[in-house]
Amino acid sequence: MLGGAGVLLGVAAAPAQAAEVSYATDCVPPPAAGLPTVKGTTKVEVTAPATAKVGDEVEVVWKFTQAASKNPDLIDLPANSVQPSGTLKAAGAQAASIAMQGPRENPAIPKGGAMVLSDMKGKLKLTTAGEVTLTPDAYAINAFSTDTKCTPTETVKPAATIKVTTGEGPTPPGTPDPTDPTSPPPTSGEPTPTESETGGSDTGGTTGGGSETDFTGKEVKIPYACKTPIGDKNATSPVQINAKKDGGSYDLTVKFKGSVMDSPADIPADSVKPSMEVALGGADKGTVHVEGPTNPEAIKSGDPMVISDMTGTYKPGADGKSTLSPGVLTVKALGTTTTCTPEKSEVSLTLDTSAQPGGAAGGSGSAGGAGTSGSGDSGGGLADTGADDSGGLRALGFVAGTAILLGGAVFTFMPGRRASRRAR
Repeated sequence: MLGGAGVLLGVAAAPAQAAEVSYATDCVPPPAAGLPTVKGTTKVEVTAPATAKVGDEVEVVWKFTQAASKNPDLIDLPANSVQPSGTLKAAGAQAASIAMQGPRENPAIPKGGAMVLSDMKGKLKLTTAGEVTLTPDAYAINAFSTDTKCTPTETVKPAATIKVTTGEGPTPPGTPDPTDPTSPPPTSGEPTPTESETGGSDTGGTTGGGSETDFTGKEVKIPYACKTPIGDKNATSPVQINAKKDGGSYDLTVKFKGSVMDSPADIPADSVKPSMEVALGGADKGTVHVEGPTNPEAIKSGDPMVISDMTGTYKPGADGKSTLSPGVLTVKALGTTTTCTPEKSEVSLTLDTSAQPGGAAGGSGSAGGAGTSGSGDSGGGLADTGADDSGGLRALGFVAGTAILLGGAVFTFMPGRRASRRAR
């Protein structure tokens, strides 16, 4: 499955070599697809330098020369909607797991057509002299924000071998040289705390009071339970609430800090709009409605999806320390609505507040300001949501009014064993 030229970074290497292996594979579609495990044969070509030196970093390429089977007769896969990732095992003189990933690049794949996956690439830092073998392992195929996971069911033969010779590798950047007076001092190895790590305690971010006007909340990871057309979905997303004092009120800005999924289809401009009910606690009670603008430009298939910054006005209804936590998130698009409810609340910001006329007033309803709202719509749904490695909320798994059977076209079926099920 690996193909292309293995590139040795830094030091010249012998010409690249490529070899192909095939192995039996079980592919498991997402549970939402309602499809059985499919058994097929995967063929992979791996390219890597024939020789290198200790200390070199080499690039290896994984090329799919044959997918396990074909795209089932469910839906057409649009161009640039499928992305492969996987693991390549290094063994012999050096053991390592090499993370491989390909771009989201593919031609349009019709129902029943051959599955076409992009080449995956990864890098390996060589640490030990001797022969290092490279063997394909498990991989996943991502489409429409879901993964089909494929695992070898037999021992896979090595697809390439690198002969590593001794030699002084390049000095890692930042390594101190005691003989060089200009060399940087050694570090403790501890990472520098990020702003979110120092943004506050469990009670939230910077508290308001005195002459301050700008208050930065703590980034908190909120687990959401979302209603979608194919059932309940879970997602965990980093959210941050910031405030700017304006007289006795506060202008709020809610930011989703994580990235979201790539758009599975073309989405028109002004068709996606997020909103949230920020939950009040501590001295004050109720909610504050915030909302973001619609997407100003059309979103092309494969481009990143984002949840825009949401703003609103908080008018306090109590004296004392009031807390603000991310609440119910609503995403509306093309006449449909998805509602995501926090499974656990966590304070992002704490403010020293003074009660204002017409304010939140102890929690009998929503806070005033830029409009009020309850928990939002709960029926229907637009988005398939789930957590990626960065924790970003995945939204809009169903777009442009097209009902997509998630996972149904993510992976391929052996001829004669195509699924007879259709998207409901």
